[in-house]
Amino acid sequence: MRGSGREVARIGGGQFRCPQCGLPQDRVATLEHDWVLLEPGMRVPAHLVPAEHRWIELSDGRVAMYGVSPVDGTQRCRIEHRLACAGQRLPDLWPWLTTLRGENKGMARRREPEPPPGDAQLPDVG
Repeated sequence: MRGSGREVARIGGGQFRCPQCGLPQDRVATLEHDWVLLEPGMRVPAHLVPAEHRWIELSDGRVAMYGVSPVDGTQRCRIEHRLACAGQRLPDLWPWLTTLRGENKGMARRREPEPPPGDAQLPDVG
C-alpha cells in the first residue's frame, strides 16, 4: 500500500487469554509476517532487556526484534507474555521480571471465581 498513508492491516490481532494463567496478552504482527504474543500495556526501558528478548514497536503497529547493543537510554521495548506468565516455570532472567511474574500471579488469582460453599459452611437450620 505504498503511498496510501494507511497502516498495515492487522488481521487476527488483538487480545487473547493465556491458556496458562488466564491473563490477557496482545497478539501483534511481526516484520516477518508472523505473530508474537506480548505482555499488554508494558513498555520497558530497552537497556533492561537482553537483546534477544526486545520487541520494538514500529509506526505501522508491527513489532521487530531489536538486537542492537548498546541501546539508546530512552528506547522502550515490549516483552513476550511467556516471559511474564505466572503459569509457566521459567528461570529468573532479570529481577524486575521475577517481580512482574509475581504481580501477574496475584492478578490471575484475583480473576479466579470463588469456589462454591461446601456442606460444612451451610448454616444449621434444624
